[in-house]
Amino acid sequence: MTALGSLLIVEDDEALRQSLRNTLEAVGFCPEGASSGEEALLALQHRPFETVLLDVNMPGIGGMETCRRIHRIYPLLPILVLTVRDEERDKVEALDAGADDYITKPFQFLELTARVRSAVRRFRAKAAPPAHPITIGDITLDPSTRRVIKRGVEVRMTPKEFELLQTLMRHAGRPLMHQRLLALVWGAEYGREREYLRTYMSQLRRKLEDDPAHPVYLLTDSYVGYRFRDL
Repeated sequence: MTALGSLLIVEDDEALRQSLRNTLEAVGFCPEGASSGEEALLALQHRPFETVLLDVNMPGIGGMETCRRIHRIYPLLPILVLTVRDEERDKVEALDAGADDYITKPFQFLELTARVRSAVRRFRAKAAPPAHPITIGDITLDPSTRRVIKRGVEVRMTPKEFELLQTLMRHAGRPLMHQRLLALVWGAEYGREREYLRTYMSQLRRKLEDDPAHPVYLLTDSYVGYRFRDL
């Protein structure tokens, strides 16, 4: 069987970690385990992975700090956070730390495998041939170099910020509904995680708008979704 993807499971509960490894391996993934953030960082130095499944509540440096460090060192690597906490502020904290997704325990295994498949698919898609640069107003986005330039100055973007901006600019002038935007950027399994969009749109506005409170480019279509203005 061709592997569906290589992933690192970071979970301090040995029984759960082994259960996840066995089950994910049975459906075609190539999983390895780590019992702490420190161990995970060492594992990432010695083997390439396509996704990280990361528990938040761990001893040592902890899940959130591990997420930040992985994201800083491997910015293109998808991180799926596992936690028992389901408050919106916890989800926003995980996304701000660099997580691509947030899965609440207890979870359905079919949902977990769907999210992992989606993360691996996005990671592999980054190797696809890039499109031509897009310029709208003062902003230029170049998929080949993954750079964003505003008035001649490069604006640093996280991988997910870049993907969201690229999707909006490719559909400039047209409103994208929340559900469709989530599916285009995160995967077909998504559609209800509006806090993802709120977090990333806020970050993009801080980076690209002269006045984030009164955006010129990144517009909200009330009760519908978001739109990049076609100037």
